[in-house]
Amino acid sequence: MGTVAKQRRSVTSVVMRALDVVDRVGNKLPHPFWLFVILSVLVVLASWLLSALGVSAVSPVDGEEVEVKNLISGPGVQMMLGDLIDNFVNFPPLGMIVVVMLGVAIADKSGLLAAMMRAALARVPAGLVTFAVALTSMFAHIASDAAFVVMIPLAMIAFRAVGRSPIIGAVVAYVAVGGASSISPVIEASDAVFAGLSTSAAQTIDPGYVVTPVANYYFSLTSSLLLSVSITVVTELVVARRVAAMNAAEPELTDVDELPDMSLSAAERKGVRRALIAAALYLAAVVLAVLPGGSPLRGGGGSIVDSVLMDNVAVVMMLFFMIIGTVYGVTVRTITSPKDFPELMGQGLRELVPVLVLFFAVSQFLAYFKWTNIGQVIAIGGAGLLDSMDAPVVVIFLGAVLLISVLNLLLTSGSAMWALVAPVLVPMLMLLHIQPETTQALFRIADAPTNSLTPMSPYFVIALGFIRRYRPSAGIGTLMSLVLPLALVNLTVWVLMFLAWYALGLPLGPGVPIR
Repeated sequence: MGTVAKQRRSVTSVVMRALDVVDRVGNKLPHPFWLFVILSVLVVLASWLLSALGVSAVSPVDGEEVEVKNLISGPGVQMMLGDLIDNFVNFPPLGMIVVVMLGVAIADKSGLLAAMMRAALARVPAGLVTFAVALTSMFAHIASDAAFVVMIPLAMIAFRAVGRSPIIGAVVAYVAVGGASSISPVIEASDAVFAGLSTSAAQTIDPGYVVTPVANYYFSLTSSLLLSVSITVVTELVVARRVAAMNAAEPELTDVDELPDMSLSAAERKGVRRALIAAALYLAAVVLAVLPGGSPLRGGGGSIVDSVLMDNVAVVMMLFFMIIGTVYGVTVRTITSPKDFPELMGQGLRELVPVLVLFFAVSQFLAYFKWTNIGQVIAIGGAGLLDSMDAPVVVIFLGAVLLISVLNLLLTSGSAMWALVAPVLVPMLMLLHIQPETTQALFRIADAPTNSLTPMSPYFVIALGFIRRYRPSAGIGTLMSLVLPLALVNLTVWVLMFLAWYALGLPLGPGVPIR
């Protein structure tokens, strides 16, 4: 037993030292805004060097030679200055996320989203509390980063209400929100962002290619359910026992300040019921509107997949959240007059400002990358290398997952990470006959689980702060030890699900085959 204990301590020590290195290196990285500014400068310098060396590649799509163009030239300078505004304004995710957030802001600031989360966790039986918290956290992704602040304390209340350690609740909510942040049972703002970035990357190979926000919906819905089960199993078999052992050695505090009440008032219950009825009526109206063969919401030949409805699903989402948020707000009196609407929208968009600032830097970087043809040349070269190696598709998938998972320990923003890797990964895999929607689904898997592991995430500190209310001695290692088994199992289970999905050829979303 002594030898086994020593081996466990040795492994733990190695893991902790590795995470310490990640922490130190990650802390030296600049803010994502400056990271993309630096990358833009590097693209400018690389375009000058590669152009001087005459670097080029032959496109397997049309047989045309693709040459690297120099940004330090007359046309290059004209593009950087003359197209700066257009690069930002025409950035594909920009319009979609702003439109979606106008609706989400109404649902959020009226109090509906928080009320629905509280309602979902109120009076949950002890045997179902872990699964309920995990699944509710998947829905909570609608609230974007605010989901951390809302779900962690709510989960602690739910666990404490059934006589279990609130520390377990904090860990479950933190992992379910941060470690599965790229998926949800419902369409959310990140779907619009990822779709826009995927579209921009895909159009370097096929100018007419469009990835819609619902491109991965079937896969995301199933992933949400599977990961909720995975989190539940690992929590009960590993995390709960780990917390129990910690409490046996050092009992957690019980005389801390009370957490907020999770119960809903009569008005809030009425508001939630009315919002759900409004949601059902709205969705029924959309279905009835698209059913007739000559519906203006359909596309050419009566297509629903390639249609106005699917191309503008961001507008459908905006109206959905706006309607249900309004119904709730009017019921509970958080909306009392028409002037409240622009105020609530403004509050929501104010929270979006950091994203818009990041998008400005990202849009310039992607425009430079696309104009210089560097991304296309790298994609052609990489695809040619993989093709010559006759690498099995499974190996390609696993390599991409490993690369992104490691990078994600340093750059925790999902949109920033996809903006960084999509311009190369999407076109490269397109040349290997792997669709952008498939590559995007693969990125979702690789991006999320390691999010909850890295201290680089600001929400790691938030989760640790909540846990310290009950265990003041808890440190980075404490949270790491609780999160690590969940992250590793979730990543493994998710990858296996993806490979099975790919082998079966199941559609990723409406009208989107996986291969």
